[in-house]
Amino acid sequence: MAYKIPGHCLACDTCRPVCPTGAVKIEDNHYWIDPDLCNNCEGYYSEPQCLMLCPISCPLPSESKKGRYKAELRPVTSPSLFANGKNHPFASSMVMWELCNLLTQRQSLDWKFDEVGEPYYERRVNGGRGMITLRMSDHSIGELALTGIQSFDIRAACMHLIYAAHATALEKPWEEEFIISDRQIEEYLELDKRKDLSKATKLSLIRKIAEQPCFITASINWPKQGKVNKFLIVNSPLWHLTEVQHHFQEDEMGCKYLVGLTFKIKAGIWAKYFLNQQGCKEQTAFYQYGILPQSLLSIVMSIWQQHEGAVRMMLWLLFKTKMGKEQRITVPKLMRVAYGEEKLTFASQRREERKRLLRTFEKDLECLNHYGLKPVFDSVTYPPEIQPLWAKLAELPDDADAALDFWIQDGSNETRITDASPRGKWNLLMNARILWFEIPVDWEQRMKAPKQQQRGTQTRKIKLKPELNLLPEQIVTARKKQGMSQRELARITGKSQSWIRDLEKGRLSAKFSDQTLLRKVLGLNKNH
Repeated sequence: MAYKIPGHCLACDTCRPVCPTGAVKIEDNHYWIDPDLCNNCEGYYSEPQCLMLCPISCPLPSESKKGRYKAELRPVTSPSLFANGKNHPFASSMVMWELCNLLTQRQSLDWKFDEVGEPYYERRVNGGRGMITLRMSDHSIGELALTGIQSFDIRAACMHLIYAAHATALEKPWEEEFIISDRQIEEYLELDKRKDLSKATKLSLIRKIAEQPCFITASINWPKQGKVNKFLIVNSPLWHLTEVQHHFQEDEMGCKYLVGLTFKIKAGIWAKYFLNQQGCKEQTAFYQYGILPQSLLSIVMSIWQQHEGAVRMMLWLLFKTKMGKEQRITVPKLMRVAYGEEKLTFASQRREERKRLLRTFEKDLECLNHYGLKPVFDSVTYPPEIQPLWAKLAELPDDADAALDFWIQDGSNETRITDASPRGKWNLLMNARILWFEIPVDWEQRMKAPKQQQRGTQTRKIKLKPELNLLPEQIVTARKKQGMSQRELARITGKSQSWIRDLEKGRLSAKFSDQTLLRKVLGLNKNH
């Protein structure tokens, strides 16, 4: 794409002598760039010299005006994801999880070097009987390799998840290609709402993050598991970028401008073993998938700069929660995911670093809670004394009078919510656990049942509803009658305080098993 010089040029003559193609010209004391000669300094320099040396960064990429000139025809793309407006299945096998971890945690992982100096990351699976080894495909070594690892963009993990979602729509993704355009990617990542970015900047970003998941190869040594025989894959790309098509728009002077990109992607051979529907039926392979919420992609794109640790935990939990809701997670494990082993070790040795890392961790947890991933703290190892202040304030009523009573009662206690954390909080947190994370509705895996089965299920729910449905007023009255606080009720039922509060406010409706538990704890029978 050629550059142009707008009217606020200072005419300092810095750009003209350094232009390798002689594209910068002077006409009537005005500087301009000949689009037929300008080639962005390709083959001469890594960056356009007129832009790099201009004191006011005056040269701008020339962009064609939409709808004014005819553009090239684009190929038909694969169907867009998120047809239901909420989520879409995606390949969620262990190898996909590890690639997501690599793109998000980058240099924080435990990289090792082979005999020639090439870095690799390995993860033992199936109780140490198997191994997944990831490498960079450019075979860089030493310091150059470390620089390449650091250059990975955390937003490339979103592209990896988008590829994993497209792969589930194919019968044999290791043989078939899917086609995705820059327009679809803009929609998935909500880049179309970024009015502060030019078209050229968006295309440059899209190409960068679209290519990065394809730079990783995997060696998989998988042991026999059930009826699936063992298999071995050696240095196979996880995603094949088979073609990148550039789409141009031509103006009346014959100058062409880049206006779009199309990517052809094919899954690696891993999909034959982990995303094989027919093989799963024949018990010769696996078909492992989860649910990718559309909201996750937009959240990552909006908070990755301010809360990178929260993004890492969020993407890690996307795979973790697929294994079951009630997964106990230790605080040190979450910190390693969010900040890496090196930072955790460094903080454990220095008091100021500990305080800084604790503040960051609690802010990142609050960020997760804000976006629907609500942590449920273990009351034994993670008591309220060491919980973040925002978690302690979860019981604060919305009503002004009730809130005043809340603070009066808190002030009469020996310990108050706003009291400073106890000494040795870091050591206590290193032994603390989070019972599980409550996940948003669009994260949940819900398979479509046949229509007849859906009607039958709905009929059964209608019969049970008048008999078992608990009203918010009933829960509040029964709890107060038992002399219990929301916190105590949450502890007894194994739920979070925010869940109890949302029930009493009518924001949530408890499912059958939870209503049965509440009736038992609150002393209610089915006639109440």
